[in-house]
Amino acid sequence: MSSLWRPFSISEGPCKNVGFRGGCSQQQHHPLTSIPSSSCLGNVSVNHTGAAAVYRSQDFYHSCSSKRTLAAAAVGGRKVTHPGKAILAGGIAGGIEICITFPTEYVKTQLQLEHRAINPRYRGIGDCVKLTVQDHGLRGLYRGLSSLLYGSIPKSAVRFGTFEVLSNPMRDANGRLDNTRSLWCGLGAGIAEAVLVVCPMETLKVKFIHDQCSLRPRYRGFFHGVREIIRDQGIRGTYQGLTATVLKQGSNQAIRFYVMNSLRNWYKGDDPRRDMHPVVTAMFGATAGAASVFGNTPLDVVKTRMQGLEAHRYRSTVDCAFQILKNEGPQAFYKGTVPRLGRVCLDVAIVFVIYEEVVKLLNNMWKTE
Repeated sequence: MSSLWRPFSISEGPCKNVGFRGGCSQQQHHPLTSIPSSSCLGNVSVNHTGAAAVYRSQDFYHSCSSKRTLAAAAVGGRKVTHPGKAILAGGIAGGIEICITFPTEYVKTQLQLEHRAINPRYRGIGDCVKLTVQDHGLRGLYRGLSSLLYGSIPKSAVRFGTFEVLSNPMRDANGRLDNTRSLWCGLGAGIAEAVLVVCPMETLKVKFIHDQCSLRPRYRGFFHGVREIIRDQGIRGTYQGLTATVLKQGSNQAIRFYVMNSLRNWYKGDDPRRDMHPVVTAMFGATAGAASVFGNTPLDVVKTRMQGLEAHRYRSTVDCAFQILKNEGPQAFYKGTVPRLGRVCLDVAIVFVIYEEVVKLLNNMWKTE
């Protein structure tokens, strides 16, 4: 076996075979000072002055470095999540979450679509719920659910899958991701979900909810609505407000993953192996959701207007923002904040809890490297 893997020791006399791959002969080893080679410190010999010298070859150094990294990862904290598990767990979490929280999304969208500063149709959250139930029954609060449900499953799958793909190479040996990198990974995840899923899904949802406000609703269901929209406007009709959606989703996930990761790192401190109880995960998720609401609700209002049935009134995203500011004042950028706050806090808390628990279950059932 090569001397790279032989035990090294400190001898009491001169060593004849000094060099990168050399070492003291077995006869020169002191019986009480032998150190196992697994310490990965290199070959040690003693020169004629009695001073110890450590010699490392480049190959040996890299080999030992990789060994230390693998060992640390094995005994360290949160392991990296396989992208396949992230996609599956994210999809399950997204589907369950939207079925629970959709009525708050419906009310938020209705309030944001209201562009009349004088004599608005709805006087507030309670009035919106009351009139909707009065006109359409309880099922009216779930109008547009199908479009969001069909989109929420792939949306969460893309979000968490992309985040894990981006973040796994950036984690240290203990599986820990620093806060700044979590911000950039969250931004990448938000942009990916915006382009691939969220923009067409949100456009359909907003059009369906807006259509319900009409005296003669046009769309009879999800597939009928999609067919009519594509027939009238083409595929581009499902990508209205793409710029605003990318800005909104990118900032959304950047804020959420940054806050969630910061709280997780703070909670675990110097012990990355410390488990987080689902209640703690829910509290941190709700905090991350609240931060994203206050951080980007103006973008959400602009996105909603750009995707509504009256989007033709605006020449661009910037024009939409300008007209809102000019005609309705700066407070209009925070329409629907309260229902959105309740919906998003619940949304993010539920998604992170379900995601973490499903990943734990998959780790027991699906063994990956």
